[in-house]
Amino acid sequence: MTTIRSIVRGTGSYLPARVMSNLDFEGIIDTSDEWIRQRTGIARRHMAAAEDTTVSMGEAAARRALDAAGLVPDDIDLIILATATPDNTFPASSVQVQSRLGIEHGFAFDVQAVCSGFVYALTTADLYIRNGMARRALVIGSETFSRILDWTDRTTCVLFGDGAGAVVLEASEGAGTLEDEGILVSKLRSDGRHKEKLYVDGGPSTTGTVGKLRMEGREVFKHAVGMITDVIDDSFAAMGIGPEDIDWFVPHQANRRIIEASAKKLGIAPEKVVMTVEDHGNTSAASIPLALDRAVRDGRIGKGDLVLLEAMGGGFTWGATIVRWS
Repeated sequence: MTTIRSIVRGTGSYLPARVMSNLDFEGIIDTSDEWIRQRTGIARRHMAAAEDTTVSMGEAAARRALDAAGLVPDDIDLIILATATPDNTFPASSVQVQSRLGIEHGFAFDVQAVCSGFVYALTTADLYIRNGMARRALVIGSETFSRILDWTDRTTCVLFGDGAGAVVLEASEGAGTLEDEGILVSKLRSDGRHKEKLYVDGGPSTTGTVGKLRMEGREVFKHAVGMITDVIDDSFAAMGIGPEDIDWFVPHQANRRIIEASAKKLGIAPEKVVMTVEDHGNTSAASIPLALDRAVRDGRIGKGDLVLLEAMGGGFTWGATIVRWS
């Protein structure tokens, strides 16, 4: 019996030209390169210039993904953009990307699940494709977190960076087995009781302002590993596989210690982990597609590989997806 799968046709990314190293923070706040590296694994991050926005970066990443797929914008009939930092309260940043790409058909919308946004968007696009409402989709994660940071708070402002990543999904027929190419399983979760642990202290209906990011770092770390591994174990169980079957683990790039602890608890070998947090910092919904694009372009991820994606973000939200690379 055949089934519709969403295969990955191409990946793309965009990073602003300006790079801010840990040393650059030493003249702004009470911190040091050693302190940041030891606690987070971050050495540098990219920061948006005045002309860089969530929409412009998302467009650039999307065009590179389309080029990699050998497609043109008119081939796309669905755009889902994951972001917590949209250009405007409305309209959605995705429809602005759609316009900039010159697409006048199909539909587009944003997904807001913070750092889990790309996994949520990928899962949503897969559902539309499998149900026949779309043939090809652009899934984008794009963030300008530098514009919601409190630059006097040394515990948060050193953690985040800006950037965008994208993938092109396309409908393809599979046999309904583990050997199929494309998205094989996704698991999503949320628990709103943890809102105060990671949030932005503003919004249109509360303060009428954008607000700044606030985080209880120890609390987030405490919950992260357990939540991440729980949803991945569920994904393994649904597919009848184990960590030894995974070729590549591409986690949300928030903190080296969280990534390493999660991989160790899951039993995933360190050499299978794709890690870009040192160079990008935490780029929220952009972090997974940025890491994916790097690993695809440097030849690590290739046809037939079984790739595990996972993320956890404010809310809390968290999720995992397993993809057979095409």
